Order: sequence, then structure tokens, then C-alpha cells
Amino acid sequence: MWQRGIRMAVLGAVLVILAGCGSKTVETAEKAPGEEAAWTVAAPIRIDGVRTADGGRSLVVDAEVPDGARDCVRGLRGEVDTVEHGTVYVRVTFETPSLDRESGCTGTQRVAATVKLGEPLSSRRVMVNSLDVYTPAGATAPALRRCGENGCDPTPPRCTSSSYRQAVNDTDIPKHTSWEERGCDDTWLVLDLSTRMGPVCGDTGDGCSSSHVSQRWFYRAETSGWKPVATNGNAGCMGIHKVLPELPTRLCASLPRLDRD
Repeated sequence: MWQRGIRMAVLGAVLVILAGCGSKTVETAEKAPGEEAAWTVAAPIRIDGVRTADGGRSLVVDAEVPDGARDCVRGLRGEVDTVEHGTVYVRVTFETPSLDRESGCTGTQRVAATVKLGEPLSSRRVMVNSLDVYTPAGATAPALRRCGENGCDPTPPRCTSSSYRQAVNDTDIPKHTSWEERGCDDTWLVLDLSTRMGPVCGDTGDGCSSSHVSQRWFYRAETSGWKPVATNGNAGCMGIHKVLPELPTRLCASLPRLDRD
């Protein structure tokens, strides 16, 4: 089986040369005056998304690759490495002279690589270049959903601590944010999120000061977990009902005004 440990190609840095069933790393080499930059085989800088095509018999992988004033990519190729344990392992490669900065390939562009499958994808997952994993579960076809830090099978939305943690992880807020539940049912969740800001303080009395930035988030239950849909720090229901009129009154009637320290 082709080695799965293919590394990301970084502009102006070390690239991976794919040779046979192994790989080796080469450093930037100087070239003689007038000599053209060498083309090397590399992996995309980043995978932007995966979707199905041809009734599920093909995959289209959107990838970020080098770009510049001259040709920077040729031989874009997507193919199946192997299929096992419910996962289709895919590799996407191309040739590029971007190892040499004088090639001018210091920008990026988005390309689409088509991968032919032997049979429809169905419910199987897709791993691209042994890094990014995508799943059709909880996705809107033809797009596949990228698996995040909660894995490919998020905990169903529940009024539990583990489910709240997953909701916080999926919210665009700083890490190490704490939460306080303000209301929850089978469809809606209200959390007050607090993030400590300022210098890192040690023992009490060391003279440092810190503050908290607080937000109140409202979540709706979906198959993939709690989805953040609105934020509002007003007391009661008046403010949030302007944004989410369908939110049950019992979940917002007693909400206090959110203080910001």
C-alpha cells in the first residue's frame, strides 16, 4: 500500500519527493545561471473541501496549490490508495517548481482534483493524504463534512455536560472558555460563555489584574450536534425574540442581563 504519511508541501520550504512506495526529503539546491527550476512531486498546501460527483462514483477534492506568473502546477492527480474499515484513502499530488523561489510560485490558487471510485461512496468516510477526514454523515449533499476535533461522529445534542463542551468547541470563541447553562431542552440550548482576558495571574495579591469577556449564545439542535445560531445579552426575551422568535419563552423569560467585567 502506498505510504500514507505524505507531508504537506509548503511554499519555499522542504518538499516531499514521491518515489516508488517510499518518500524522501530534499533540501533546496542551487541551480546554475539560466537553469530552469526543477519540477518536483508534492501534496497540496491545504485541502479546502471534498464533494461527491457522478452519482457518488467520483470525488472532487478542492485543494490549495502554488501559483505565480508562470506555470506552477502540472500533472494534478487524484486517486484512491486503498479502501478499508469503512474509509476511502485518497491521495492528491501534482508537480511544481515552487521549491525554487526564483520560479515565482510564491502565491496560491485553488484547484479541483477528481478521484474516480470503484463504487459509490455511500456512507464511507474519506481521508485525503492521511490528514483530513470527511464524512457524508450530517452533511448536505453533494458536499462532505470535515471531521473536527469532536471526530466524525459528534455526540447527539443532549442536555449534558459533554454535549455542552462540544457546543462550546464548535463556537467561534477563544480556547479555554468556561460556560454556564441557562436553559436547555430537546431543541434549544442557552449558554453563558466566559473568557478570561489580560495577563496571566499567579497567586492572589501579586498585583496583576484580569477581566472576563462574556457572551450568551443560543444553539439549535441538529443531527451533527448543537449549532450556534445567535448571541444576545439582554435580560428576558425581548432582545432574543427579535432574532429568534421561535425560541420558547420558558428558556428566556428569566434570563438576567449579561454583565461584562
